[in-house]
Amino acid sequence: MQHLNRLNRKYVLEDLPKLKFEKDKACEACQKGKQTKVSFEPKNCVSTERPLELLHMDPFGTSRTMSPGGNLDALVIVDYFSRFTWTLFLVAKNNTFHAFKRLAKILENEKSSKFVSIQSDHGGEFQNEKFEHFCEKCGIKHNFSAPRSPQQNGIVERNNRSLEEPLKTMLNETSLPTYFWANAVNTT
Repeated sequence: MQHLNRLNRKYVLEDLPKLKFEKDKACEACQKGKQTKVSFEPKNCVSTERPLELLHMDPFGTSRTMSPGGNLDALVIVDYFSRFTWTLFLVAKNNTFHAFKRLAKILENEKSSKFVSIQSDHGGEFQNEKFEHFCEKCGIKHNFSAPRSPQQNGIVERNNRSLEEPLKTMLNETSLPTYFWANAVNTT
């Protein structure tokens, strides 16, 4: 902006409009050009009253590299009330149900509390007969986000980014091979 002001004052460019450019202020065109998505209005109230009432679930990117434990995938589960996060490492995405079922039993025994509902996308690992039967049997309401709208499951999507960024940073900084991705995620 300083350079444009200087050019404008000294009449160096003939077709430059006679405008006063303000320092440290982005023009409206720049703001619109850099905008990626219209953001959703934040929800100011917590709609749950206790931990484990609502869990958000999403797989954590498929890795092409197998970890030392033989894992290619991870499942991230976030408690809506406390924002506590569990990361379950999976050999394959089709093991999602068994990992969730195991965690559900452990948490229900530890906390003496049952899940009320879970939120996930329409991925095949969540939308199947096993999950449906388990939810019916345990009285869990399974909510799905609308297709191509990750904002509806935004809590866990943001959490995935919060895991992925330090993962890449740790592996790059320490020059570790990529097969240590699970260890880096676990550390994060």
